[in-house]
Amino acid sequence: MGSFHEEKHLKSSAFISDIVIGMSDGLTVPFALAAGLSAAVSSNSIIITAGIAEIIAGCIAMGLGGYLAGKTEQEHYESELSREYLEVEKVPEKEKDEVKEIFAGYGLDAVAQDLIVAQLSKDKKNWVDFMMKFELGLEKPDINRARNSALTIGFSYCVGGMLPLSAYFFTSKPQNGLILSAVLTTFCLFIFGYFKSKVTGQPPIKGALKVTAIGLVAAGAAFLIARLIT
Repeated sequence: MGSFHEEKHLKSSAFISDIVIGMSDGLTVPFALAAGLSAAVSSNSIIITAGIAEIIAGCIAMGLGGYLAGKTEQEHYESELSREYLEVEKVPEKEKDEVKEIFAGYGLDAVAQDLIVAQLSKDKKNWVDFMMKFELGLEKPDINRARNSALTIGFSYCVGGMLPLSAYFFTSKPQNGLILSAVLTTFCLFIFGYFKSKVTGQPPIKGALKVTAIGLVAAGAAFLIARLIT
C-alpha cells in the first residue's frame, strides 16, 4: 500500500513539473514577443499572426524537448539495468561487497550484512532492483512518461501563450493591446507563481513576485529593443 502511494506521488510530481515548465515559458515568451512587436508595428493582426505562429512553434519545440527528455531517461534506465544484470551474473562477489558497503553505511555490522546479502542474492531480480535504487539512485520511469510529458508541456505552453496574446483580439491598436496584455499577464504570472511556489514548498508570495518580475523584465527588454531598432 505504501509503495503504491509513493509511486502515485512521484508521477504527480513529474506532472506538476511539466506544467510548470510549459506555463513558465508560455506566459513569458509570447508576451515578450507581442510586447516587442507592439513597439514596431501598427496592426494587431500582425501581432496575432506572429504570436500564434510562435505559440505553435513553441508547443512543438517544448513538447519535443519533453518527449526526448523522457525517452532519454527511459533509455538510461534500461541501459543501467542491463549492466546490473550482467554484473550480477559475471561478478556476483563484487556486487555482494557493494551491497555490504551500502548497509555498512547504515550502521549494520558484518553479521547483519552477510545475512542480508545471502537472502537478497537468492532472487536476481530483487537483487538488481535493489542495486538500481540504492547503488545508482534510479527509479524505474513510467513507460508513458515521454508521451505524457510531451503532451503536458506542449498543452501548458499553448494555454500560457494564449493568455497574453488574447488581449490583442479585443483591442484595436497594439498600444491598447499591450496595456491589456500586460495587466492580464501580470495577474496570471502572479497567480501561477503563487501556486507553483505552494506545490514546491517555497514561500508563495515571494515565489509569485519572482515569477512575475522575470516575465515583466523579459517583456520590457523586448519592448525597449524593438523601440530602439524602430
